[in-house]
Amino acid sequence: MTGFGLTVTARDGAARCGRLETAHGTILTPAFMPVGTAGTVKGVMPEAVAASGADIVLGNTYHLMLRPGVETVEKLGGLRRFMGWPGPVLTDSGGFQVMSLAALRSLDEDGVDFQSHIDGSRCRLTPESAIEIQHRLGSTITMVLDECVPYSASEDQVEASMQLSMRWAGRCREAFVEREGHALFGIVQGGVHPALRQQSVAALRKIGFDGYAIGGLAVGEGPELLCKISRSTTALLPEDRPRYLMGVGRPEDVVAAVAAGVDMFDCVLPTRSGRNGQAFTRRGKVNIRNARHAGDPRPLEDGCACPVCAGYSRGYLHHLVRSDEILGAVLMTMHNLTHYQTLMAALRDAVVAESLTAFIESFVAGLEVGDIASL
Repeated sequence: MTGFGLTVTARDGAARCGRLETAHGTILTPAFMPVGTAGTVKGVMPEAVAASGADIVLGNTYHLMLRPGVETVEKLGGLRRFMGWPGPVLTDSGGFQVMSLAALRSLDEDGVDFQSHIDGSRCRLTPESAIEIQHRLGSTITMVLDECVPYSASEDQVEASMQLSMRWAGRCREAFVEREGHALFGIVQGGVHPALRQQSVAALRKIGFDGYAIGGLAVGEGPELLCKISRSTTALLPEDRPRYLMGVGRPEDVVAAVAAGVDMFDCVLPTRSGRNGQAFTRRGKVNIRNARHAGDPRPLEDGCACPVCAGYSRGYLHHLVRSDEILGAVLMTMHNLTHYQTLMAALRDAVVAESLTAFIESFVAGLEVGDIASL
């Protein structure tokens, strides 16, 4: 069945840009996906998310299963209609919660039992039920159920977990219902152990998926090891399928991964940071809570195309955030979303122009300069 596929339109070294066609629209790659865990990118209307330049958003199977429940979302027209988002949606399977909610779950060969973090009720996810739930949500891109282990896990523990995830991936492939323009992505595991990553890629390629994700990183291994493992793993993935680095969102890490050939990213960093008063700019991070921003009439970033920089001063944003006004979190988030989408557009342009090396040098130099001086 067709209707889903990546067309690479330009290359610069290992980096590439292209068009990912789906049932619900085209995604320009490399792409950054804002995270809408519970059916919303926190604090921002879908129209504003689209205006920032995003082509696709991410939802979470585990959280939507618990609240409002898959039946409610299905009854109200599926996740895209439910949240008022017209474009593609990727849903995480709940595999990350297997790690992050370890104290509230038990795992066996068949699946995982969770104790709800909301009301304490019991719920179970298996590879088959995770696929079914995502189908009922109407996900454009469905993710296999996997187990993500912490960085502290031993190599033996990582290997056992990876092998379990590969068996689950096969079951997910069998359960997935093919539909025009929809896709199922496999997830590479193996921690920071290259040999285990190689085994995982080989197992997933043997099963066959529409796209391949690199999971199990950004769990405490540090930026240098993250870059090393993501780069070596990306080189093993099929050239003709999209490559997705899960949960990685520091701009420096995104830029490095694009240079290695990654096509898709997601992370809560731009939205969570915005809610906590931190903005991303070409010159690095700005903590708008700092007293030096009080009374500053300048925007967060000169030359930024977002409506926040066009209409509001640092002094006003400082006031809103220090006063715990909701609008402060909204405006900071809107700026960050636009910053990330502007970065992705610049990376695509650099690949097309075969000037990625020069772009990266300029990007790094900007971060080293630091924020503008106080008035």
